[in-house]
Amino acid sequence: MIQLFRVAKIYPPNYPALTDIHLQIDKGELLFLSGPSGAGKTPLLKLLYRAEQASEGQIVVNGRNITRLNGNAVARLWQQIGLVFQEFKLLPGMTALENVALAAEVLGTPRRESARKAFHLLRELGLKDKHDVKPPALSGGEQQRVAIARALINNPLLILADEPTGNLDPDMAEQIMRLFLKICGAGATVVIATHNTSLLKPFGGRVVSLEQGRIIADRRPQDTEGAA
Repeated sequence: MIQLFRVAKIYPPNYPALTDIHLQIDKGELLFLSGPSGAGKTPLLKLLYRAEQASEGQIVVNGRNITRLNGNAVARLWQQIGLVFQEFKLLPGMTALENVALAAEVLGTPRRESARKAFHLLRELGLKDKHDVKPPALSGGEQQRVAIARALINNPLLILADEPTGNLDPDMAEQIMRLFLKICGAGATVVIATHNTSLLKPFGGRVVSLEQGRIIADRRPQDTEGAA
């Protein structure tokens, strides 16, 4: 699903955010990018959906070298990816349901079907009583869940999430993680950047640890079981 070959990202004037990244992520895999702030997790996610261009190396997503895509092709790439940002980027003048449904409508899903799917996702995320509420009236955790629903509504092949449980209490964080597991079980690939180490072991995902822009460890679930 994803392959990175000798990838580097250097920000001006000469700050190496990522150095010599080699990584392969399989279809349907749940992968955590772990590491402290500044380790390179967010820059790596940005390269995977071409929000930024790699300084060096090649990145292949679903069979396409995304380092060579032009503007229109990048837009088509985004249609296949569900993004969960640290900033929620919800439209304040629209309700929670409208924010979620809009992501399906722009890809051509009829309005009634978009609304049905949006309501189902909001209910699954514990927000069935908030579907008519606009983002400014929602808590940070509620806004986060609306953003997650928006990322999932088009059944993307790839989901990239940057600290998706950062504003949630432990019970809701667990519920969100189980939803991501369910999505993986249906065949999607999920990559989650987090510094919350309590998320890593219970959900059995692969953990790629970053430090100062380099991969320092790559542990699969069976590796953890063998060390137990």
